[in-house]
Amino acid sequence: MNRMDTLSRPSAASEPDRFPRRLARLALTGPAQLASPLSRWAVTLLALAGAALMVWSGVIHLQLWSDGYRDIPVIGPLFGIQGIASIALALPLVVFRRLVLLAAGAVLLAATAVGLLLSAGIGLFGYTESLAVPYAGTSLVVEFTGAAVLVVAAVITLIANRRPPKQSF
Repeated sequence: MNRMDTLSRPSAASEPDRFPRRLARLALTGPAQLASPLSRWAVTLLALAGAALMVWSGVIHLQLWSDGYRDIPVIGPLFGIQGIASIALALPLVVFRRLVLLAAGAVLLAATAVGLLLSAGIGLFGYTESLAVPYAGTSLVVEFTGAAVLVVAAVITLIANRRPPKQSF
């Protein structure tokens, strides 16, 4: 490589790191950045519905925690944490409706439902649950529905955020 080659090419250190910035910008995308009014309304309504389902899931878990689950090692504290986390995440989701919050809510709800299914199927942290216990069916419906609603909102945000390719004439 000669001296001219090194002078004409910018070094990797001098180029701005675009990927983290693009990723951060994408994660912080919300309905206000979407061009389509229909997309903005859809994401807003789906985010509100998803947040309501997260609160419902949180209330179920806090109710079960207070009904005696708090005495179960590992599972009890997880019920309390899930209840508080669901309600705590629902508030910024309603206020900001950002992609990262939509995704976090969907993951929280799906993980909670999967945790119940694992606990009922093979046991979890040494505890085996039954799907016949109070709120199990309701919890699964609320959590899988909430996760699906938030995933749809996230997908709409991603699709509506895509910019059309630049035309060259």
